[in-house]
Amino acid sequence: MFHPIKNGEIFTPEQVLENRGRVAIFIDGSNLFYAALQLGIEIDYTKLLCRLTGGSRLLRSFFYTGVDRTNEKQQGFLLWMRRNGYRVIAKDLVQLPDGSKKANLDVEIAVDMLALVGSYDTAVLVSGDGDLAYAVDCVSYRGVRVEVVSLRSMTSDSLINVADRYIDLENVKEEIQKNPRSPNPYPYRPLSSMSLVDHRQMEGS
Repeated sequence: MFHPIKNGEIFTPEQVLENRGRVAIFIDGSNLFYAALQLGIEIDYTKLLCRLTGGSRLLRSFFYTGVDRTNEKQQGFLLWMRRNGYRVIAKDLVQLPDGSKKANLDVEIAVDMLALVGSYDTAVLVSGDGDLAYAVDCVSYRGVRVEVVSLRSMTSDSLINVADRYIDLENVKEEIQKNPRSPNPYPYRPLSSMSLVDHRQMEGS
């Protein structure tokens, strides 16, 4: 549909979104979990995939998470994800000296974003981690448009500054949350004792 140009605009916002080309989605599972926890919602991953793709041609949707191989519920969740449109990138949790468990997948996300340049036109990064800003900047200089989706209070300014578009999860939570009446046999948990406050401090601002 043609939108008349006004106020000196070259393209309307609708036309920009229609021209996203091939989309690749990169989801930091732990970051998204803590954002959902702060929002007080549970993510419906089918709705999330539809919202992030937005009618564009999807190349692939990656979901990065730390795993405990002995946790049957988490294994069931990841199997469901693999069968419902996600490519799961899993990394074993490492126990830290303080007794907490953690798996950092920043390197995996950055490598995949860079390795696939040329196969996609728009990257949708679901994370607020400022450590990914350099990777976002690199793919941008190679012709990729980058959209960052995350909760503002958990998002590094450096990441927002290098993105072409930023979407606050607060503004789309009703579109991606699970219906409270729908059973969820495989709820996602990052299986880390790291607190929400610690997580936000880790992201930086």
